[in-house]
Amino acid sequence: MSDPLSEVIALLQPRAVFSKRISGAGRWGVRYSDFGQPSFCAVLEGRCQLSVDGQRTVTLEAGDFVLLPATPGFTMSGFEPVTPERIDPKVTPSPTGEVRHGTRGGRPDVRLLGGFFVFDSPDAALLVSLLPALVHVRGVERLSVLVRLVGDESNEKRAGRDLVLTRLVEVLLIEALRTTSGDDAPPGLLRGLADARLAPAIRQMHGHLSRPWTVDQLAKTAALSRSTFFERFTRTVGLPPMEYLLAWRMAVARNLLRGHDLGIAEVAERVGYGSASTFSTAFTRHVGQPPSRYARAG
Repeated sequence: MSDPLSEVIALLQPRAVFSKRISGAGRWGVRYSDFGQPSFCAVLEGRCQLSVDGQRTVTLEAGDFVLLPATPGFTMSGFEPVTPERIDPKVTPSPTGEVRHGTRGGRPDVRLLGGFFVFDSPDAALLVSLLPALVHVRGVERLSVLVRLVGDESNEKRAGRDLVLTRLVEVLLIEALRTTSGDDAPPGLLRGLADARLAPAIRQMHGHLSRPWTVDQLAKTAALSRSTFFERFTRTVGLPPMEYLLAWRMAVARNLLRGHDLGIAEVAERVGYGSASTFSTAFTRHVGQPPSRYARAG
């Protein structure tokens, strides 16, 4: 059976992990400007506050894990009022040792392992839009183990480091995201997969991309009327069903054109188009250039 979440993570192509240890004590606070790349944080001990733009402030405790798929601006601090130090991650040099905020020396109030990576996919913005802006997971030991492995591997120069980190981050992302799926998740793929009626339709779209799907057929898969399915899918996933299908087809097509030695007609057939010309028209409208030119550039 098709696994849409794994397929999205694979197409995002995460790589190039950087991680650092962070601690804070006393009166401290840091304000990071918008970064755009995915980042993560695990609380090793103690507590602190996290305020992400557009989200409610949360208290982080030992064992918590946070993932920001697109890392908007955020503030991290202790619990005393403070004017946070401003940091621009795009221009600030990467530290080589542990970063200490607030009171120097002595036992910290909180210790964290933070880091970031990048998505290589040209469709990263589209795919990330299907994920929650903030993932906050508490008390999942598997995530703590994965974060420690990422931290250890990123600080070493052992053979095969990049490949190991890529695989670890893929597993880390899937573990974090599937832990947060449910009715309380924001509109997106995770919430759609948590809906018992919509999940079969989403899996059918991903698993049989070449079929000429219609809303009626997908509604039948979900055992819903056409109008109920359309409204429920749009509200839950954040896109109408055929827009979601088109976006996914174009993401897969771009991956096939860029990384595989396939002709335009074969790519068209794989993503559900009856002719190369129809596919080329849709691809050009969606991507902004013909598939032949996109393939050459890739």
